[in-house]
Amino acid sequence: MVLGADRRPVAYAARVLALGAAAAALLAGCSDDPAPDAGGTPSPSAPAGSTGATSAPIPTASTPSLTPLPTPSKPWPTPKVTGTPDDDAPLANRIRFAIAKQVQVAAGRAATTKVTCPGIDDADQPGTHTLTCTVTYAGETFTGQLTVEAKQYSATYKFTSESVAVVKPKVVDAVQRAASGAAKVTCTMDDVTVVKHTAQGIACDVTTVENAVQPYRARISGNGQVLVAKA
Repeated sequence: MVLGADRRPVAYAARVLALGAAAAALLAGCSDDPAPDAGGTPSPSAPAGSTGATSAPIPTASTPSLTPLPTPSKPWPTPKVTGTPDDDAPLANRIRFAIAKQVQVAAGRAATTKVTCPGIDDADQPGTHTLTCTVTYAGETFTGQLTVEAKQYSATYKFTSESVAVVKPKVVDAVQRAASGAAKVTCTMDDVTVVKHTAQGIACDVTTVENAVQPYRARISGNGQVLVAKA
């Protein structure tokens, strides 16, 4: 029949179209591109030149304040020198002790002191006697001049020297009194130092409570007075 022959080709064509549509759907499912309506939120892009790191100001370390030294409330004490000879002791003994006492008082501390003056045993003879004396105080030695004016029943004497011995604590004490707001005092000297009172003096550094360092000079007079001034 003609009608039956026509139906077979139509059914075959329909099956071919169905297979083509299924293949197209399979290809669409294997695509790498995301679907427009996938629902994901795209990540924002970083601005150009940005490294992603944040910077913060570096804190500046503050300078710690130092504790001030206590202000001395009393003058530097006069050392007590022992061994005073009797009034009727030989003149040479009395002179040697007087020089030793003078040296210890100027230094600021009692210590073993030896005085050697060649010819002093004859200084009680009437007349003027000029002698060179060697003084050893706490192991430190210096020289000076001794002048004796002797009469028949009396005598006067004077000892002078360009040098003077001084102990370190006495110098530090004087600098501390002169420098306000001192937290530390450092002087370039030994515990016992012999200096010329005509020289520049002893160099000292004062560290203030603000942690600043200021230079000072301590000059020692012939009688042991410490004169302090900024360098």
